[in-house]
Amino acid sequence: MATSVTGTSEYAVTRAAQRGFSFLELLVVVAIIGLLAAAVSWSLGALGNDRQLADETTRLRGMLTLLHEESLMQGRDYGVMFTQTGYRFYVYDYQQLVWVDPQGDELLVQHALRPQLLISLLLDGRTVQLEDDFESRDIDTPEPQIMLLASGEVTPFTIEVQRDGVDGHFELTAALDGKITVTEEDFN
Repeated sequence: MATSVTGTSEYAVTRAAQRGFSFLELLVVVAIIGLLAAAVSWSLGALGNDRQLADETTRLRGMLTLLHEESLMQGRDYGVMFTQTGYRFYVYDYQQLVWVDPQGDELLVQHALRPQLLISLLLDGRTVQLEDDFESRDIDTPEPQIMLLASGEVTPFTIEVQRDGVDGHFELTAALDGKITVTEEDFN
C-alpha cells in the first residue's frame, strides 16, 4: 500500500495494478497476432497463385480482343502462335505472302507466362501439340494457330491457362465472330 503524508491510499494501489498487463495476457495477444499473421500470409499465397492465373487470362483476353478490333479498323490480318509457356503475335504481309513480326509495336512483343503456368490450345475440339517454348524451335516461316482477320472472323478456339500440378484452370473460348468468353473450371 502506498503511504502519503495523510496516510495510506487505497486508490494508489488499485491504479498501480491497472497500469500493466500480466505475462499471460501478453502471451495470449502475441499468439493471436501470430495466428492472424499466419492466416493472412497463407491466404495471400493461395490467392496469389490464383491471381496469377486470372491475370494471365485477363491479359490474353485483352490482347486478343484488342487485336480483333485493330484488325477490323486497320484492315490487317493478325496471327497468334502459342507454345506451352507463352505466345507471340504476327501480321500478314500481303506483298511477301508470309506472316511477319510486327515491327515497332511494343504491345505485340512475345509474351512468356510466369513460371509454372502453362497454356493448352484446342482447335475444333482437338488438342494442338504445342512446343515447350519459342527457343526450342527455329521459326523461319511462322504459321500461327489462331488468326484474327480483317473481315472480323477469328479462328474458333479454346485456350486453357493452368498452373502445373493444379487441377483448376481458366478457359478462353472464341467464336467465329470474335466474341471471347472466359470461364473458371474445377477450382476447389
